[in-house]
Amino acid sequence: MNFLRDFIQSINKQRLRTFLTLFGILWGTASLIILLAFGVGFQNQMMTTMRGLGEQIVILFGSRTTQAYEGYGIGRSIQFRESDALAIRQNVAGVEHVAAEYVTWNAVLRRGDQRNSPQFTGVPVVYGEMRNIFAQEGGRWINQRDVDERRKVVFIGDHLKELLFGDEEAVGQQIFVNATPFTVIGVMQPKSQDSSYGQRDMDRAFIPKTTFSSLFGTDRLNNIIYTVQDPGLSSEVQQEILELLARRHRFDPADSDAVFFWDTSEFWDFLKMFFLGFNIFMGGIGAVTLGVGGIGVANIMFVVVQERMKEIGIRRAAGAKRNTILLHFFGETFLLVGIGAAIGYTIGWGIIASMQHVMNYVPIQEFVGTPVFSPVVGVAAFVVLAFIGLTAGSMPAYRASRLNIVECLR
Repeated sequence: MNFLRDFIQSINKQRLRTFLTLFGILWGTASLIILLAFGVGFQNQMMTTMRGLGEQIVILFGSRTTQAYEGYGIGRSIQFRESDALAIRQNVAGVEHVAAEYVTWNAVLRRGDQRNSPQFTGVPVVYGEMRNIFAQEGGRWINQRDVDERRKVVFIGDHLKELLFGDEEAVGQQIFVNATPFTVIGVMQPKSQDSSYGQRDMDRAFIPKTTFSSLFGTDRLNNIIYTVQDPGLSSEVQQEILELLARRHRFDPADSDAVFFWDTSEFWDFLKMFFLGFNIFMGGIGAVTLGVGGIGVANIMFVVVQERMKEIGIRRAAGAKRNTILLHFFGETFLLVGIGAAIGYTIGWGIIASMQHVMNYVPIQEFVGTPVFSPVVGVAAFVVLAFIGLTAGSMPAYRASRLNIVECLR
């Protein structure tokens, strides 16, 4: 009770000084929380958009040879066939899923007067899971019977659906692919996607791979997509696949330019390291701002000790121990920092909560995300505040506990 009474009396005597000290702490706390929340929100948005392409998939494209091999010259085109995808699935142990992908831009989708020429794709059943393509309620993705029976069914992106059907229901309706009627079986759930290898999924149309092969009379693939069981062994799996394809297509296994691997897991690793550094940088800016407030607290407490030297001398003369004096002033500092931190937490949380609503109406949300007040943000701010409070309070409190009794009373 004496401690709180002394603290309140000190505040009443120097209200302006106390306000300015609290303002430095609360502003630093709010800045730290807001910067960390924006960093976490930006990271979450980037991870979400990356998942739009697929969950750590590897996309394999045929290219051209750059080395002569067994009588073959350079510049020979490597064209994948579905048998290559089957060979990878059967012979490379580290591969988890494989999907052969057919693509054409020469298909015209028509419904009444509406026409569109999207990236028209033939895929197997597993493709949807690998690429995070899911159907809206009331529809479905391609199933195995569609593939086995070469059904004329089509799954369309949500934006393509709007172009062809507007606000009308699309599932169960018929559209024409060139002159062939197809039944729409599903519409893609909207998703964030900032990268692709042709066209974003919201604008694409997907049919069973067997139907595509029959319709266009080809077994030549645009690319092969696969995932590995252990992402840490991705490089070893790539080398095995390169050697396998080199044997099948007769090119030098050392000719890494003959095929192109787009390993999205490498970008995932880059993003993790990038955002680790980015969040440390953002937190560092907030910590410096908070540190300036902590310096202000320490300076104020030095002044308080100087002003209360007579009080300290009387207490020491009455039998108060040095540790008692030290804990008294240390507690005042921590209480001052705690009040400023609590107000700063409230302000920071309020700004973040309001920004979460505002960002729904701002077109940059797709790129920078929405700030998130996560447990990580709260713990990081608490750790920094504890360090600031410990540093700001220890030196003035130690000085107060070491003052000479006679000099204080004089």
